[in-house]
Amino acid sequence: MSATRQRLGLQDMMFLYGETPQTMMHVGGLLPFTPPADAPPDYLRRMLDDARDREVFAPWNRKLSQPSMLRSPVQSWVVDEKFDLDYHVRRSALASPGDERELGILVSRLHSNQLDFSRPPWELHLIEGLEGGRFAIYVKIHHALVDGYSGMRILARSLSPDPDSRDNPLFFNMPTPKRGGSSHADGGSGGGISGLAKTLADGTRSVFDLTKSAVNTQLGRDNLTGSAEAPHSILNSRISRNRRFATQQYSRAELSEIAHAHGATLNDVALAIIGGGLRTFLGNMGELPDKPLVAFVPVNVRAKGDEGGGNAVGAILVPIGTDIDDPVQRLARIRTATTASKSEMQTLSRNAILAYSAGLMAPAGIQVASAFTGVDSPWPYSFNLCVSNVPGPTETLYMNGSRLEATYPVSIPMHGMALNITLQSYADTVNFGFIGCRDTLPHLQRLATDTGAALAELAEATAARKE
Repeated sequence: MSATRQRLGLQDMMFLYGETPQTMMHVGGLLPFTPPADAPPDYLRRMLDDARDREVFAPWNRKLSQPSMLRSPVQSWVVDEKFDLDYHVRRSALASPGDERELGILVSRLHSNQLDFSRPPWELHLIEGLEGGRFAIYVKIHHALVDGYSGMRILARSLSPDPDSRDNPLFFNMPTPKRGGSSHADGGSGGGISGLAKTLADGTRSVFDLTKSAVNTQLGRDNLTGSAEAPHSILNSRISRNRRFATQQYSRAELSEIAHAHGATLNDVALAIIGGGLRTFLGNMGELPDKPLVAFVPVNVRAKGDEGGGNAVGAILVPIGTDIDDPVQRLARIRTATTASKSEMQTLSRNAILAYSAGLMAPAGIQVASAFTGVDSPWPYSFNLCVSNVPGPTETLYMNGSRLEATYPVSIPMHGMALNITLQSYADTVNFGFIGCRDTLPHLQRLATDTGAALAELAEATAARKE
């Protein structure tokens, strides 16, 4: 295949199959910045002028080979010979001084519009007019082009830990590093006859392990959550194209301290406070199911050091304790579920994890179809919402002297899943991005506030246990 043409993988194609005017398969990020004290009045204009003078590298200069046939089985990425940077990079401004609510409303509106598939499917908006002379970047990228894990790796390379650095190009002006040696995304298997034999042996073992794991999960053995345990809820409604976005930022040290006190992970704590927040939020709406809501939790299976585009994501299902009032008991239930799922995955190869995840999620097609048609299915659902955790930079970063304050993810709602929550670690913080259907969940900021209250309750209960 030509170096300028790259066939889409199966997971990448699935995001194209799912693209409709209501279920748009782009992900995004909101990055607020504080400019340096010596920033000139035309600081952002100079940055864009510099970007225009530089080369745009793959995958940012690639478009679909057949944009008019989005679901073509032979879809490929090809270089856009008429690439127009001014179309992809745009300046916007809030009525100064813009506050966080107004910024959230603008991002909600921008995220509600489809990308143009006749061009490389991404946009970047420079948003000026924030309080204190601050600005923000909102970027959206189709999930078929780059997944969240790759996006964070690329972002980290385009920023600098040096506040005095002024020559860092924007991410689309940077080439993606090539993987060294003979390593591959699947970990490699060596060359020649010995490599082929190892591949065949691994494949045979994976089939056995995959079958065993699938049976254990669907039968609910060993505290595993199967594909038919989620209750019907308002979160599984048909959605519109309109989005609502909200954010929260927490101390990573606080979340980690709580996790350590309970023998849990930071992600377990995040799921627990989301469960507590949803218990309050849906309870106030009169929409809280008796059974616990189940979160679909993506798991990155990309090989270490792989920064390429595309997708390599597995999944587990986790009950998030919305039926439990006590925050410590809720966390304990979540810890038990995630530990069981991770233990099961550790027995599988990368490819087996992908197959296992596909089998686990396959019944979700029923809930998506029923939400799309508006007919309530009598069958149990697989999940109610998606909760992702994308690791981010561990140190404070700067973009040509501007301090990055936070990284808020903006993800994908869909028919049958009107709420998607992604958290992203950055420096000493954990940043939550809540994205939902505006018509189903019109006051999403209240959920962000309720999640903060759930964290306070869990912290208080944890402190009480130590006394």
